[in-house]
Amino acid sequence: MVTQFEEGITLDRFIFETTRDHPEATGRFATLLQQIALAARLISARVNRAGLAGMLGGTGEVNVQGEFVQKLDEYSNEVLKRALEHPGVCCMLASEEDEEPFIVPDRFATGPYAVCVDPLDGSSNIDVNATIGTIFGVFKRKSSTDVQGQVEDLLQPGTDLIGAGYVIYGSGTVFVLSTGNGVHGFTLDPTVGEFFLSHPNLRLAPRGTIFSVNEAYASQWPEGIRDYVRTLKEPDAGMSARYIGSLVADFHRNLIKGGIFLYPGTAAKPKGKLRLLFEGFPLAFLAEAAGGAATDGRGRLLERVPESIHERTPLIIGNRDDVADATRALSPEYVAS
Repeated sequence: MVTQFEEGITLDRFIFETTRDHPEATGRFATLLQQIALAARLISARVNRAGLAGMLGGTGEVNVQGEFVQKLDEYSNEVLKRALEHPGVCCMLASEEDEEPFIVPDRFATGPYAVCVDPLDGSSNIDVNATIGTIFGVFKRKSSTDVQGQVEDLLQPGTDLIGAGYVIYGSGTVFVLSTGNGVHGFTLDPTVGEFFLSHPNLRLAPRGTIFSVNEAYASQWPEGIRDYVRTLKEPDAGMSARYIGSLVADFHRNLIKGGIFLYPGTAAKPKGKLRLLFEGFPLAFLAEAAGGAATDGRGRLLERVPESIHERTPLIIGNRDDVADATRALSPEYVAS
């Protein structure tokens, strides 16, 4: 574990100094993270040139989620697949964009890790130049290493994650990472093509000052959540409303500044809209590593065991005490103060 951060430390150096403290480490997890960082640099470059490179707009296809596929969705998905084909690292990759997991070809051997990704979260915001990002989570495989990846390698509880992170493409490109021992952010310097430590030891206080929720769905929320959000808007609550509509952007802002993000189930979608494996688990892992919390409204999100790759979930995530308040609002006994 890196305990002393120095100015100018790169992501590669951080990964090396973190993993060298584990005698059992083979270097393959470090290589996995470096390959994700490579994919992030390629995606960042394409995002920055999207308007000039003819990458705006949709492909005309609809993905397994029932969403229109954007050109940058397709590009990001392929870049991550190619990056994670690195020999002996990853056995399979499940993507929000694909109905079935991508099994790493035999010629690249079977690796010890299974990865779940949302290649480009918030892609509906691409054409209006709003902030978007890549979200990922890493599991150790459960199946035998002498066969290619199996679905059981992905259908693990979130508590089995060994690492997670996201890359946010905005005014700068920031890679936020945790391997369970703290959360750290690295900003890409495009002039040298390196990520440098910029946000060491990100922490969430017990309470925040921001709430993020799409109130267009308020009429479909459980009554307790409607009452809870109303209390957040009272003058003495000390809260500000901020909502971008890109999960990774809303979570990043709240992680930096302190706040709670809510996407509860609705009458139309009682099981929620967000993807458990691709969005819920990785961000919950980061929130807890930073001292926060995440729930589906019934219990700790990371304790859920997914039944399918594209399972959906409600999500309440952010500062610990704020999440606890929102969770209580979903109980039948809740009475707004």
